[in-house]
Amino acid sequence: MSAAAPATTLLVLVLPFLAALVAPWLTRRLGHNAAWVLALAPLAVFVRFLGFAGAVADGAAVTGGFAWVPSYNVSFSWLIDGLSLTFALLISGIGTLIILYSGGYLKGDARLGRFFSFMLLFMGAMLGVVVSDSFLMLFVYWELTSITSFLLIGFDHTREASRRAAVQALVVTGGGGLALLAGLLVIWNVTGVSQLSELFAHGDALRASPFYLLALLTVLGGAFSKSAQFPLHFWLPNAMEAPTPVSAYLHSATMVKAGVYLLMRLNPVLGDTVWWETLLPLFGGATLIVGTLLAVRQTDLKLMLAYTTVSSLGLLVMLTGFGSEHAIAAAVLYLVAHSLFKGALFMVAGLIDHETGTRDITALGGLRKAMPITFVAAMAAAISMAGLPPFVGFLAKEEIYYALWAANPWSLAFVAVAIIGNGLMFVIGFAVAIKPFFGAPVATPKAAHEGPVLLWLGPLVLGLTALAAGLLSPLSHRFVSSPMASAVAGRAETVTISVIPHLGMALLLSLVTVAFGIAAYRMLDRLRAGMARLLEAIGWGPDRGFDQVISGIVRLSVAVTRIIQPGRLDIYMTVTFLLIAAALILPMAIYGEWPSMPAWPEDAQFHELVVIAIVPIGLLAVMLARDRLTAIVSLGVQGFAVALIFMLFGAPDLSFTQFMVETLAVVILALVMTRLKLLASDHRPTGRKAVDLAVSLACGGGFMLYLLSVTQQPFNTALSDFFGAYSKTIAHGANVVNVIIVDFRGTDTLGEIAVVMVTALAILSLIRIRTPRPGLIADNDPDQPRADLGKAN
Repeated sequence: MSAAAPATTLLVLVLPFLAALVAPWLTRRLGHNAAWVLALAPLAVFVRFLGFAGAVADGAAVTGGFAWVPSYNVSFSWLIDGLSLTFALLISGIGTLIILYSGGYLKGDARLGRFFSFMLLFMGAMLGVVVSDSFLMLFVYWELTSITSFLLIGFDHTREASRRAAVQALVVTGGGGLALLAGLLVIWNVTGVSQLSELFAHGDALRASPFYLLALLTVLGGAFSKSAQFPLHFWLPNAMEAPTPVSAYLHSATMVKAGVYLLMRLNPVLGDTVWWETLLPLFGGATLIVGTLLAVRQTDLKLMLAYTTVSSLGLLVMLTGFGSEHAIAAAVLYLVAHSLFKGALFMVAGLIDHETGTRDITALGGLRKAMPITFVAAMAAAISMAGLPPFVGFLAKEEIYYALWAANPWSLAFVAVAIIGNGLMFVIGFAVAIKPFFGAPVATPKAAHEGPVLLWLGPLVLGLTALAAGLLSPLSHRFVSSPMASAVAGRAETVTISVIPHLGMALLLSLVTVAFGIAAYRMLDRLRAGMARLLEAIGWGPDRGFDQVISGIVRLSVAVTRIIQPGRLDIYMTVTFLLIAAALILPMAIYGEWPSMPAWPEDAQFHELVVIAIVPIGLLAVMLARDRLTAIVSLGVQGFAVALIFMLFGAPDLSFTQFMVETLAVVILALVMTRLKLLASDHRPTGRKAVDLAVSLACGGGFMLYLLSVTQQPFNTALSDFFGAYSKTIAHGANVVNVIIVDFRGTDTLGEIAVVMVTALAILSLIRIRTPRPGLIADNDPDQPRADLGKAN
């Protein structure tokens, strides 16, 4: 471990958020050219994290941070090792290109400044996820990615489809975030640590804990929802309602890989168990197949790429679940390769849409001469996606087959899954890179031409980076692949695969994949039609299921609300007092802790008996009162009796307070009653009166029993001694009661004042209600004819 300069690292972590604050102002002054200035923020983050590459490559893990709530071991801290560093470089590096791309894509849009702000907030949130060491900060940033992605997906909020997609993403990923919080709390409880850097030493204890499965399932709930694993995959393609820069960033380097990051991060402590090595490959393999099959069905370039992202995430989860040395190396290589080629292809899809006016692959063709730079970028990304040399995607695919191949049914099944998935991704990659650019030119809504530099710079740089990562594999392994694999495995690992093919089963399986991909590409139209018929025959799917679940929740909430909120105050009061009575009496009944009844005092004085007798007399007066005003006045008798008791037993200040409260209460209630149109007397039926009597007796008896129980407990003088000893020395007050109210319980007193204020405002609202004058009709009364209020001009 080594420590990073806290101030500098903290600055780069908050830099995207600072840039988000100035983005609208800067865009109003510079227009789309503000992209060049705003891109400096993620570029500075990239450069800063690049400075850690040497130390991390040598095996160091850079830590730092600040104590936030030391008593609960909560801190704002970061952990920079091979895993977090790779993610941070992808987030900031691709983020720099995405900011530039956004300036060109949304040029002239009045909302560009707000879009920049949302994108930078999203970038800062994702950066926080991957470098957080503290459990709490990881969760906070995790949920912040859900919130910022909601803003980005629903950016075009005037469209219903965008609003639905944003809500869907927020519900699914937000719900997963709550599952993750539960998992982190379980891990915290089992291990006693709240930082990832300390957690790695407790892997054996966590795996041996009876709560391991609970921790695993809750963590998987968070990871699977964020990384769109089947059957929670449906939100990710729907997120394509967002502008293309969002799609490119979302799919290449940010939120959808957060779940994969979490699984890789926790592999050293949750991995290497039967549950881990079963659940992850099964769900990952299913997601890989489902994603590629659904991608074949699409004709929209963005949707084709979106579904292959789902399949790629499934492949990463599957490899992480296998957990072997080569499986981890394959997952690391494929994650980097996918970030590069998928970001490039999404930007290519957006560029084609921007310059031709359509993303429908069946309505495109012959763009190679009109958009040569875009074509080069698309081909570079497609070759890497197809897993062909000399791009980094080839390294990933070779390592995948090397990791999966074994002579047992379990491994052979997943080899078949990988061949089908990789073959169909080969098809989609080249479909996006070839079909729009070759063939006879097709008339498009806009005359096709090459886009501006802001649009083609990003995909071209990412395509060339994928090529360089493959050709310079020893260098990329030294600073990226090996440190990242070591962090995922929890031990030192070295990745050595190169672009030079090696004879063996992995190369043979790669050739089988390529052959299958070529054959499938040649019959893509028939595959698309077949998948369309299959999906039509199936009909129901998780996306429709989401709508049904949300609709069911709404109907259930309406039904429950009608039961518990019928709009009648008497029902609310009855239920409230019933619950109070139950809370007071049931614990005593269940545990048999009834208090002893007090003996009648033998030395009771006559005046004390008189004061006590006032209470039942006042109660009887309330019950026998013939009108409400008399009942209100009689009710004050109870409070006066209590005030007299306070006075007799040496508490004049409490007695005075009680007299004032009761007097004001009676006056205010009487005043309110005169302003409300109520019946002069109580006309409740006998049955209702019986119920109310029973409830009141239960509450009164419950409080009586509770107070008797409290007074029969041994008196603890700790608080009394504290207040007596320190009221003068700390609060400089001789009156202990005043000191308690004003100093020691000042916040409580402030809360009581606030309650009184709110009550006063409510009473004022009731008093100010005016009865409509005869002849005037309420605007919302549908049963009365309206007067002619005038004619429109």
